[in-house]
Amino acid sequence: MSATSTISPMLTGFGLGASLIVAIGSQNAFVLRQGLKRQYVFTVCTVCFLCDSLLIALGAGGFSSIVTASPRLMQVTLWGGVAFLFCYGVRAFMSALKPGALDTSGGDDVVDGLAKVALTTVMLSLINPHAFLDTVVLLGSLAGRYSGGARLLFAVGAMSASCAWFYGIGYGARVLAPLFRRPVAWRLLDILVGCTMWAIAGSLAFAR
Repeated sequence: MSATSTISPMLTGFGLGASLIVAIGSQNAFVLRQGLKRQYVFTVCTVCFLCDSLLIALGAGGFSSIVTASPRLMQVTLWGGVAFLFCYGVRAFMSALKPGALDTSGGDDVVDGLAKVALTTVMLSLINPHAFLDTVVLLGSLAGRYSGGARLLFAVGAMSASCAWFYGIGYGARVLAPLFRRPVAWRLLDILVGCTMWAIAGSLAFAR
C-alpha cells in the first residue's frame, strides 16, 4: 500500500469525523463544563474518546447495516436518548437557579464523585441518538466504501479526530476560567446546556 493510498482514507476519516463531532451537543457541553470545573477532566475525555471509538469501530465493522435494518432497535435508541437528554436538561436548569463560581484553587462548590461523573459521561456518549447515528450509521455507511486495510485506516482517522477534539476542549476549557469566576457565567452556561439538551431531545422526538 503506497503512502498516498494510506494517507487518503485516514484524512477522509479524520475530516468526516471532525465535521460530525465539532458541534454544540450534549456530550461536548458536558466535557466543556467538566473542563471548566477541572474535575476528572482526563477521565471524562478518555471515556468520551473510548466510547466514540467503540461506536466508530461498530459502524466500520458493518453494524450500521444491522441497525438500519431494525426499526425497533432504532426506536428504542431514539426514545431512550430523548428521555435521558430531557432529564439532564432539567438538571442543568436546576443548577442555573443556584449557580456557583469557579474556584481556581480546585475547591469548586459542588464536586460529583468519580463514579457519577464517569457514568454520566458514558450515558451521554452511548445513550445519545445523535452520536449513535453519526458514528455507527453515517460514518459506518461511509466506511463501507472502503475495503480491507483502507477501511481500518478510515476508522483510525475518525477516531483520531475524536481524540483531538475531546482532549482539546477538555483541557482547553481552562483558558476560559477567569470568566467563570463569576456566578452569572455559570448560570448562562447551565442555561445554554439545558437549552441544548432540550433542543436535541425535541428535534429527535418531533422529527417524525
